[in-house]
Amino acid sequence: MPAGLRGAADLSSLGRPAPAAPAQSAFGVPGEQAPAAPAQVPAGTEVVQVASLVLTATDATVSVVAELSAKVPVALLIWSPRSPESDAMRVRLGTLVEAFGGRLVLATVDGDANPQLVGAFQAQAVPTVAGLIGGRPVPMFEGDQPDAQIQAVFAQLIELAGQNGVTGIAQATDAAVEPQPEPLTKQQQAAYDAIEAGDFPAAIVAYSEALELNPRDELSRAGLSQVRLLERLSHGTLDEIRRAAAEGPTDVTAQLAVADLDLSGGHIEDAFARLLELFPAASAEDRGRLRERLVEYFDVVGAEDPRVRTARRALSDLLF
Repeated sequence: MPAGLRGAADLSSLGRPAPAAPAQSAFGVPGEQAPAAPAQVPAGTEVVQVASLVLTATDATVSVVAELSAKVPVALLIWSPRSPESDAMRVRLGTLVEAFGGRLVLATVDGDANPQLVGAFQAQAVPTVAGLIGGRPVPMFEGDQPDAQIQAVFAQLIELAGQNGVTGIAQATDAAVEPQPEPLTKQQQAAYDAIEAGDFPAAIVAYSEALELNPRDELSRAGLSQVRLLERLSHGTLDEIRRAAAEGPTDVTAQLAVADLDLSGGHIEDAFARLLELFPAASAEDRGRLRERLVEYFDVVGAEDPRVRTARRALSDLLF
């Protein structure tokens, strides 16, 4: 760990006076819109090539992010896959950072898998957002915040970075270059073969084995959610499922089944809304079932889909 990342530091520790604006913490800046991204890079500005404006940082790779922050300010998010709220913020922050046109970069940290970084930034909860300028931490905020307020905090981070000589522009490498897909693991190939044979239970077993070997295998996680959906849809007819749902509007089992039909038929928002509406009055056990099914749906549809972001935020509100 670089020495400059051991513990949080106040803004004043960067050794430059604060802007002439009223002295408020980054958390208390009024919600103002971030300035539009420049159409052209100003003459003399250093252009820093990065793989993406949204990077993943770990205990082992944080030194690379710290070195990058000597040229471009970095917003660092500590999140947890166990927290829907922090996962939703991970997606939102990526969009907000990209709107600044390369004047800052986002680094995301899975707090569950990287305890050293959690300790270094003294994170007490997820999501926690901090800044990095020249390898030194800048405390910002924790918890969910409105987009406008986050934009204002990012604008302040960019301004502070400029005062400290960090004025580079990050530029993502050519997105048109198609990355080579990674070869399938033995378990993934077994799952594919089982799906082609129509043996959904065998595919579920194969994907589950893949996740036991690598819990961060997103391909297998999404595949498992998809094949579970296919397996459930193989039981019962459409008319039977629809009739049971109509006769039992508060029957969680019946509503889960008809939500599967909604999702498979492309009625994604209907499927989300159906389960979210059941949540407040459901028992603790049924809430767990509804949450698990919604998380599966998020995997099936894809985290970047705006409908998933909206539903994930609604689920977070109901949970917390």
